[in-house]
Amino acid sequence: MIYWILTCLVVLTATFFIVINMKAFGAVPKGERLKRIRQSKLYRRRQFQNISHTPSIAEGYKMWKVTYDFFLGKKDPLLKPLKEIPSVYTDLRSLDRNTDVFIWLGHSSYYLQVDGVSFLIDPVLSLYGSPFKYFNKAFKGSDIYKPEDIPDLDYLVITHDHFDHLDYPTVKSIRVRTGMAIIPLGVGAHLERWGYTGEKLIEEEWGTEVELKNNMKIVFTPARHFSGRRIKQNDTLWSSYVLITPTKKIFLGGDSGYDAHFKMIGDQYGPFDYAILENGQYGEAWRYIHTLPEDVIQAAIDIQAKRIIPVHAAKFALALHPWNEPLQKITAFGAEKGLHILTPMIGEVVDLNQPDLQFTAWWED
Repeated sequence: MIYWILTCLVVLTATFFIVINMKAFGAVPKGERLKRIRQSKLYRRRQFQNISHTPSIAEGYKMWKVTYDFFLGKKDPLLKPLKEIPSVYTDLRSLDRNTDVFIWLGHSSYYLQVDGVSFLIDPVLSLYGSPFKYFNKAFKGSDIYKPEDIPDLDYLVITHDHFDHLDYPTVKSIRVRTGMAIIPLGVGAHLERWGYTGEKLIEEEWGTEVELKNNMKIVFTPARHFSGRRIKQNDTLWSSYVLITPTKKIFLGGDSGYDAHFKMIGDQYGPFDYAILENGQYGEAWRYIHTLPEDVIQAAIDIQAKRIIPVHAAKFALALHPWNEPLQKITAFGAEKGLHILTPMIGEVVDLNQPDLQFTAWWED
């Protein structure tokens, strides 16, 4: 019996190490990159830290209960859409490069073109938002874009290294069409393992301002979240970004719980013409690391956003709320505050030079 138990342990251990060393899991920061990490003021007690204390589970909740409910608890009947969600396929390759547009690709992935420069943010264009096939499958209708649909890019922008924001097959596929990758400190280890050279990486920490082409600037700014796609969490940084172009200021939010950093960013860099903010995959237990819809509204007010584009919904079921609840709530709360919430379908063109665009409540169809 003891030999059987030992054999099982050996097999399980070997399987674990084989899996964790698959390319999809990226790499651990080493060498000069690890030296930079250890010298960062944001890195303490062997991991990156948020500005405020940030427990993974809010007070009054138990990790075991939250985990049980997520995997084994009764699910809302609308956790996933009952039919294919509406979407519009726009050929990104045929877009006039002199137009200023935003095109949502589902979840937190979007294509941004402004003042003649192209950006692709957090692209997850696989059918599954995980390192394994057949787990966390995209909703029908939300999966209309594939990596081969992406045109030549000036900049790939990554907010953090979670699988639903940094997708190995997508990022590997577009490597030869990507000019530079803008990534938080430590995330370059993953990209280098996937074939990106150090010369193509702009890898920095909060507070760093980087000059881009066409007289643009991007600023690495705080977010309240966490990172990790291997065993150890928070060995790479997470970030939001401020994009300043000759004609616009745009806030690229990334994943974040609500905190004082939104007002800090607004006071220093606002007001913003557009703020692209996380709104979805939330729960009361996770409010420190994912904004609730009412928190998204306050964050938008704090950063002084003229127009808000909510993302992080309508493609994967990563939380327990109905799939369309984030859009229902953000539009209702936004109307109460008199905010301009833009809610395009996946693939629908948002002309950034038409400030009064209106969109249908497509999630109610």
